[in-house]
Amino acid sequence: MVMVMVMAMSSLLPPSLSFHPPKPPQKTNSIYAQKNSFSRRLVLLTGSAPFTFFFSHLSLFIPISNAQTKSSSLLSDIANTKSWFQFYGDGFSIRVPPEFEDLTEPEDYNAGLSLYGDKAKPKKFAARFASSDGSEVLSVIIRPSNQLKITFLEAKDITDLGSLKEAAKIFVPAGSTLYSGRSIKIKEDEGFRTYYFYEFARDEQHVALVAAVNSGKAFIAGATAPESKWTNDGLKLRSAAVSMTVL
Repeated sequence: MVMVMVMAMSSLLPPSLSFHPPKPPQKTNSIYAQKNSFSRRLVLLTGSAPFTFFFSHLSLFIPISNAQTKSSSLLSDIANTKSWFQFYGDGFSIRVPPEFEDLTEPEDYNAGLSLYGDKAKPKKFAARFASSDGSEVLSVIIRPSNQLKITFLEAKDITDLGSLKEAAKIFVPAGSTLYSGRSIKIKEDEGFRTYYFYEFARDEQHVALVAAVNSGKAFIAGATAPESKWTNDGLKLRSAAVSMTVL
C-alpha cells in the first residue's frame, strides 16, 4: 500500500523525471511578496523546529538539528491568496495562482462515469494547473484512505494515518530530502480538522504538499517547480498548496 501512495505522490511531479533546469525565472509580481497569514478561520501549528529526513528504500533516518534549513516559519512564508481564482472540486477547494492554466482535460470530469458507470476508473488528478511554460504545477489527487494505510475503520482525520512523522513515509517519496513538516489544525463547525504540510526536494524538483482526510478519502495538494525557480516562486506555490480546504 505504501508503494501505491509513493507512485501517487510521484504523479504530483511533472511527467518527466529527467528534470533539466529551465530558463532563468522572471521576477514575480509583487502580490506574491505579501506575507499575510491564512484567510482560514483559525490555525494552530504544532511540531518542532524544521528538520531534515533522508529516505532510502522506504527506510527512515531522522537526524534532527536545530540548524536553519531552507524553510523558515510556515506562516511567515504564506501569501494572501484571497484575490486568486478559487477552484471547487469534489469535496475540496483550492486557490490557483494567477496566469496558471487548467490542465484537467474535459473528459476527466464526467466522461468516465457516463461510459463505464460504477466501474469508472478514478481520475488521476482531481485538479491540475500549470504555469504557461509548464515548469510549475499545482495538482490535487484524491485516494481512499485505506489505500494508504490498511484499516477496517473509516479514517475521519489525517491523524488516523499516524503522526506527522509517521505519515511522512506515506506522503513523501523515497529518496526525498524533507526540509520541513508541520501539523495545521483548522477550526470547523464540528471541531478541528488536521492538515499535514511537507516541503521537500526530489530529483531537482522542490515540492510543497498538503494532505487531509475526510470521510475515508485522502486529499493531497502538491505544488512543484524546479529548484532553480523556487527562490522566486516558492512563496506563490507554497501558498497555493496550503490554500487547499476540505469541504
